Amino acid sequence: MMMKQLLLDIQPPAPPSLHNFIVGKNQEAIANLYAAIQGTAPSKFVYLWGESGSGKSHLLTAAKDLGAHVADDVHLLDAEAQIALFNRYNQLKEQGETLITAGLYAPTQMALRDDLATRLAWGLVYQLHPLSDEEKAQALQSHAKERGMKLPDEVVDYCLRYLRRDLPTLMAVLDALDEWSLTEKKPVTVPMLKKLLQLDLGI
Repeated sequence: MMMKQLLLDIQPPAPPSLHNFIVGKNQEAIANLYAAIQGTAPSKFVYLWGESGSGKSHLLTAAKDLGAHVADDVHLLDAEAQIALFNRYNQLKEQGETLITAGLYAPTQMALRDDLATRLAWGLVYQLHPLSDEEKAQALQSHAKERGMKLPDEVVDYCLRYLRRDLPTLMAVLDALDEWSLTEKKPVTVPMLKKLLQLDLGI
C-alpha cells in the first residue's frame, strides 16, 4: 500500500516545453521550430513527421503554448478537415502567423489532397527520430542526478527492457522509486524496482 500511495502521490510530469524535450538527433528540427515561432526561420510553417513516440505531440503542445497555431495527426484528416486545414494554412500565411503541423509520414506520403500536401511541403519539413536506448538511459540518469538520486546502471537497463518505453512513464517510475527509497532509507536496486512493478498500476 505504501508503494501504491507513493505512485499515486507523484506529481504529474512538467508540461511539455521546448526546454524539457530530449533532443537526441533532432537538433536541427528543434532549433528551426523555435526560430519559426520567433519569426527568424526561413518559413513560419513547419511540418514534423515520424513514428509514434518520436515527440510530435510534445512539440506541438510546446509550440501552441508559445503562440503558434498547430494541427496534429494530419494523416487522420478526412476530406472536409483537409479542406479546412488548407484554408487555414492560406489564411495564416496572409496574416504572417506561424503554423506547426505533424503527422506519421512525409507530406506526399499520406494520400492527402494534392493542394494540402503541396502546402505542407512548402515550409520546413523535418523527420523526428525517436531516442535510442542510450539516449533514454542518459535522460534517466540526468533526471536522477537532478533529484540527487543514485541510479545504478542495472536499474536503468531493467527499466528499458521491461517497462513501457516512453519517457513520461519511465520518469514517473523513477520518481516513485526515489520516493520509496527515501522512505525506506534503502538504496535503489533492481529488487526494489521489481517490488514496485508487482503492483497493478497500469505501468
